[in-house]
Amino acid sequence: MQTTFPRLLLKHAAERPDAPAMREKEYGIWQAHSWAGMAALVEHIACGMHHAGLQRGEHMVVVGSNRPRLYATMLAAQSLGAIPIPLYQDAVAAECVFPITNADVRFAMVEDQEQVDKLLEIRDRCPDLSNIVFDDPRGLRNYNEPGLVSLDQLIAAGKAFALSQPGWFRAEVEKAGPDDVAAMFFTSGTTGNPKGVVHTHNTLLDRARAGADFDKLTSQEEVLAYLPPAWIGQNIFSYAQWLACGYVVNCPESASTVTIDLKEVGPTYYFAPPRIFEGLLTTVMIRMEDAGRIKRGMFDFFMAVAKRVGPDRMDGKPVGALQALLYGLGNLMVYGPLRNTLGFSRVRVAYTAGEAIGPDLFTFYRSIGINMKQLYGSTETAVFVCLQPDNEARADTVGVPIQGVQIKVADNGEILVKSAGLLKEYYKNPAATAEVLTADGWYHTSDAGFLDASGHLKIIDRVKDVGRIRGGANDGAMFAPKYVENKLKFFPYIKEVVAYGDGREKVCVFINIDFDAVGNWAERRNLPYAGYTDLAQKPEVYQLIKECVEKVNADLSADTLLAGSQVSRFLVLHKELDADDGELTRTNKVRRGFIADKYLPLVDALYGGKAEQFIETVVKFEDGRSGSVSATLKIGDSQTFAPVKAAA
Repeated sequence: MQTTFPRLLLKHAAERPDAPAMREKEYGIWQAHSWAGMAALVEHIACGMHHAGLQRGEHMVVVGSNRPRLYATMLAAQSLGAIPIPLYQDAVAAECVFPITNADVRFAMVEDQEQVDKLLEIRDRCPDLSNIVFDDPRGLRNYNEPGLVSLDQLIAAGKAFALSQPGWFRAEVEKAGPDDVAAMFFTSGTTGNPKGVVHTHNTLLDRARAGADFDKLTSQEEVLAYLPPAWIGQNIFSYAQWLACGYVVNCPESASTVTIDLKEVGPTYYFAPPRIFEGLLTTVMIRMEDAGRIKRGMFDFFMAVAKRVGPDRMDGKPVGALQALLYGLGNLMVYGPLRNTLGFSRVRVAYTAGEAIGPDLFTFYRSIGINMKQLYGSTETAVFVCLQPDNEARADTVGVPIQGVQIKVADNGEILVKSAGLLKEYYKNPAATAEVLTADGWYHTSDAGFLDASGHLKIIDRVKDVGRIRGGANDGAMFAPKYVENKLKFFPYIKEVVAYGDGREKVCVFINIDFDAVGNWAERRNLPYAGYTDLAQKPEVYQLIKECVEKVNADLSADTLLAGSQVSRFLVLHKELDADDGELTRTNKVRRGFIADKYLPLVDALYGGKAEQFIETVVKFEDGRSGSVSATLKIGDSQTFAPVKAAA
């Protein structure tokens, strides 16, 4: 049945008013908000916004982390027929200018002083921005800016309005239809200005329900909302599916307490990009390397058992009696405590998406009894396109098309999707909309891939990024940069990679080391270092990274299609790639073209045969100051391997 987000809220509030809808941790204590309480809060905020002048069809930006009152504000805006636009809370002020001006935003709801300061800084460039509402008043007592009010003031005005006109709110909720615009999400803007992706209540709820039906989600699920609400992945899991299923969403106290809060909540339904799972595993491995010989030996023995037996058990395949006994013992002594340490003791379904996940990482989590699966989708498809069935989870695919989805592959290898979850349009950008949406309803994903014999979708890379090696022994060979980057990122010592090779005779890469993992590795070898830049240029670190690169080259040599994409030369960057420096998007995707221009001397050095290159880079610090980092970077050569010929 088609409906809207505010109607679903009122439905849950009527059917189970006292059941918890959201929890928030404050000062170390979890506070619950019931469905009835959320409905009352939404009504008061909506009435307060109406009183302040928010109109039907207007856009309102919401900037902050996951907080029940910010979620309630989005629902309140939708109740009035206004359109919330969540923005990234860690975006610098200048990044907010385009979305606010593009969407003619008058109203902003922000979390705290940091976000207020950000909007006040750009107010002269956003002439329509007249009303800024803040949730947390700390540090804002002496601010005297026009249109700046606290959410508590807005709620007080809304309560008075609701008392004077008791039926007004519900009448407003009923005015909205399922095909009305519900929200707008701005893309990460990898190659230019971000685009506003317009979604209706129906597109978001259709996909939320399809995903819920696929994994049999119920109102009994527990979810931890810790990723940015501006990312549609988090928004679907903690907003659209929250209202579609009626489960409980838990908001952590802060970014620094997420791992503790994860253990306390024990979510049953969990979602994270691969980098989160990589970080958790790296932490575990660092701790095990510091453990005593007996403990480490027990861990290694039972992890070998898990690797042999765990994935088959997860897939429902039979295992021998002895292996089952050993696995049961390992579950008691290692896997169970490990799941508990990670906060995954109750996880029934864990999804990863956004980037490819390494086979070893994928196998590790499934082998210790965590039902990790992959999904495929995007902002424009309301996330859910392909999901992996419980007994068919594989590291090299992104699952099968789910209910309501059609997929076809164009002649150039591009994946095309048709479903009820497709974007309505790109806001004020008909040319871009026409580029991605065909007249007969197919969406161009820009991803290259294919459906394998079992109906699972495999993604190779972005269509525009798939290139060709030109010249040399591999002339004409396919080059898929993201595929190469992801294979290197599967190693715990490598955090980020940028690969180049299209139109050139060989592949070269920039590498960011994982400072924690490599730092721990160095300390265990009594290798002194004075920070990231110093550690990154140690000869021993270069040898460590070279071994990783050559393992990837050996793997690529066995791939007929991508054997020519082996890495010939590499360097370890002197600084970590950072979204504040423009090198990554806010969803941590590499801006390959921007990095190539910024570090052109390094690219030229890699391809010019140099053994080292001096570089000085301007960086932005967290407090807004600028500085510079300079170093003479070594350039390493790596062994490549002859392609392995398939057996006749």
